[in-house]
Amino acid sequence: MGERKLIEFTYGPLQSQLGFHASKARFKGFSGPIGSGKSAALCQEVLRLAYANQGRTGLLGAPTLAMLRDATLPALFRTLSDADVGYEHNKSEGLLVLEHLNSEILLRSLDEPERLRGTNLAWFALDELTYATEEAWIRLEGRLRDPEAERLCGCAVWTPRGYDWVWRRFIGHPVEGYEVVVAEPFENVHLLAKTPDYYERLKHSYDEDFYAQEVLGAYLAPKGGLVYRRFDRMQNVEPLKMDPAEPVLWALDFNVDPMSSLVVQMDGREVRVLDEIVLRRAGTRDACEELVKRYPRIRAGLRIYADASAHRQTTAGWSDREILEDTLAEFGVKKVDYLIPKANPPVRRRVELVNGKLCNAAGDVGLLVDPKCRKLIQDFESVSWVEGTNEIDKQRDSRLTHLSDALGYLVWEEYHRTVQTVGYRAKRIL
Repeated sequence: MGERKLIEFTYGPLQSQLGFHASKARFKGFSGPIGSGKSAALCQEVLRLAYANQGRTGLLGAPTLAMLRDATLPALFRTLSDADVGYEHNKSEGLLVLEHLNSEILLRSLDEPERLRGTNLAWFALDELTYATEEAWIRLEGRLRDPEAERLCGCAVWTPRGYDWVWRRFIGHPVEGYEVVVAEPFENVHLLAKTPDYYERLKHSYDEDFYAQEVLGAYLAPKGGLVYRRFDRMQNVEPLKMDPAEPVLWALDFNVDPMSSLVVQMDGREVRVLDEIVLRRAGTRDACEELVKRYPRIRAGLRIYADASAHRQTTAGWSDREILEDTLAEFGVKKVDYLIPKANPPVRRRVELVNGKLCNAAGDVGLLVDPKCRKLIQDFESVSWVEGTNEIDKQRDSRLTHLSDALGYLVWEEYHRTVQTVGYRAKRIL
């Protein structure tokens, strides 16, 4: 293998991060709330494992390709840059080669477990494990078998999502060879030094249960029953009027029967749902026609929200976004902005942001609905979870979920904020 290359870089691990790195378990995990330094710990561990297994192959994974591309990989690239480790990134093959170490890192999404078969691995490292399936983890356990590896290890970081398979495997009923470090809330002094009110602000964005999970790192039992449990007619329903000086926000769910959308405006950070458009056996062009019919003078601009399917071509050869652009231009609607993501956010996170606007952990109401939005109100009072899961029940009534989903896309785009990376002290770790 030759002489090992010594790597030095700036990193002052927190107590929980230090415990994660120090663990010698074959399979180890880091469970922690938002802002606890999970991403930093994972990327540092990737570098440590690549260093310990020079010339061998490892794997870095995330639940989806979008999450891998947009969150996990940028964090790793920052870590490699700080450590002055050169690399070659082959996007088409999903491969990262670390120069000098001669170590290869396969870059994989975990949403297709069958594709994880193949090459023997010296190590693997997974981001946000609770959003992946147990089948994907088991597949990778079977690949951890490189006979020339110096340090066989499978590791992962995650935010709690109740008493799921990750909790059972690592905490509730651990087997030999498993170890987990659970980060304490508010432990990240680097983050608090940079943004002292960080956690207090989250209290105004999340509802009580989601705050306990995301900020305190608590494991909560998955709840059956209502999805939008913070909705209260006495608090969230009142007559509203459009302000012609403010932009119109249009949130859509592309469903043929019914084609559903909401007309919304903002008052500061308050979401005000003014109207709902629900059309039977209709398409995107029909929705545009109805919007312009009801609101012929949109002077302050139109902002459009929808799920990622808007970018995909329909059977007619046009995407829903292209239909929107073409039809609105035809009707003379100007100053249109499109806030449509390339990939959808996790359902549970989107839902909990809506619950946080309905009534947050501090008791503030930030979402009002006009009483004429009867079907949206029915959604809030009727849509339920599939018992024991994090999936919305869309089978019980095909007329439900569309409007609340559309509102969720808007709330996510307006209020979701990516946690910023914080600075670390200089320290040699390898």
